[in-house]
Amino acid sequence: MVTRHPGARPGNHERVVELLRTRGPLTRADIARLLDVSRATVSNVVGALHQDGLIVEKGSPGPGGPPKQGRPGTLLTLNPAAGAVVGIDFGHTHIRVIVADLAHTVLTEQLRPLDRDHDARDSLRIAATLARDALAAAGVKQSKVIGVGAGLPGPVNTLTGTVGSSSIAPSWVGLRPAEELGALLGLPVIVDNVGNLGALAEVTWGAGQGAQVAVYIKLGTGVGAGFVLGGRLFRGSCGTAAEFGHMTVDPSGRICRCGNRGCLETYVSLPALLDQLRARHGTELAAGDLIRHAVAGDRACVRVLTDAGHRLGTAIAVLGNLVNPDRVIIGGELAAAYEVLLPPLRSALLRDALPFAGAQVTVCKGQLGDRAVALGSVVTVLHATARLADRARAVAAASR
Repeated sequence: MVTRHPGARPGNHERVVELLRTRGPLTRADIARLLDVSRATVSNVVGALHQDGLIVEKGSPGPGGPPKQGRPGTLLTLNPAAGAVVGIDFGHTHIRVIVADLAHTVLTEQLRPLDRDHDARDSLRIAATLARDALAAAGVKQSKVIGVGAGLPGPVNTLTGTVGSSSIAPSWVGLRPAEELGALLGLPVIVDNVGNLGALAEVTWGAGQGAQVAVYIKLGTGVGAGFVLGGRLFRGSCGTAAEFGHMTVDPSGRICRCGNRGCLETYVSLPALLDQLRARHGTELAAGDLIRHAVAGDRACVRVLTDAGHRLGTAIAVLGNLVNPDRVIIGGELAAAYEVLLPPLRSALLRDALPFAGAQVTVCKGQLGDRAVALGSVVTVLHATARLADRARAVAAASR
């Protein structure tokens, strides 16, 4: 049990833990301001949580003595020894696994390529093996793991846990990956869409920090998105909000893999762009080649990226009018072409959005690169884990 100190009303301990696990390191002054409590209350709560081994000062040796009361600017963080989280990114052609501690520090990372039309259950088994290997490489026992987060490039129904029809590969459709991966690992698993997790990571660690309404757009083999409203993900009624790539932009356009016609993804995804360049650059052209040629001034590569930027800007203008974001973050493989995409994107956005909505939004490149989804998988576990403090205290106590 946590020792209650004078001036610490019930719930303040949990509120401090919530802040540190969702926002990362904070000073006592930050905590007092964000919780609207006195500095004395924060000092008492911090003292109790430090004594319990749940929080430490950055650079301090850990619990055993009270934190330095005379240094209000010192950063406080959750104790790395109080547990760990596994984050998994199931991409179209890869699996990435990271292990992070509760202080948001990545301890190790594993990456395995996949065939594009991979089998779902084989991928789950590979992910379980990579997770065990990553934990071993990090020197983290499974008993210290708080939970596992995983991202899929397709809609995940939060009511049923099943993967929807526009998913990563046909073998995933109707699967309950959280249940299956949880059985393989013997750990609690949370599964979400890659757009949601990329958004969560960028708002926590990257280009979305401080945004009130952020839209993250992941441009790659598919086109995904995530909305963060007031610091929280917006998933809709059953978890399928922000399917940005399946916005219809041309009712008479080509058939999309989701079964609809003229989806945005059929115009701005990486396969759609590469298909337009096969005649000029051959069938071996890859994303890196496209971007390198465009930067070098290749007219065809510049043109397909410019056209994609215009399409994106028009679609983002619709989002601007609907949800009025103050930040739009471009991530995924095609974020490397940001400098080419941005001028036409911005032009179309300003042309098609309501004037105030268009002028209000800042469009920027994501800062977390290929690791955004895996990092977001870690964050979603820290956001969703009930009774984290009790679990982490038990882990920390067992480690002593």
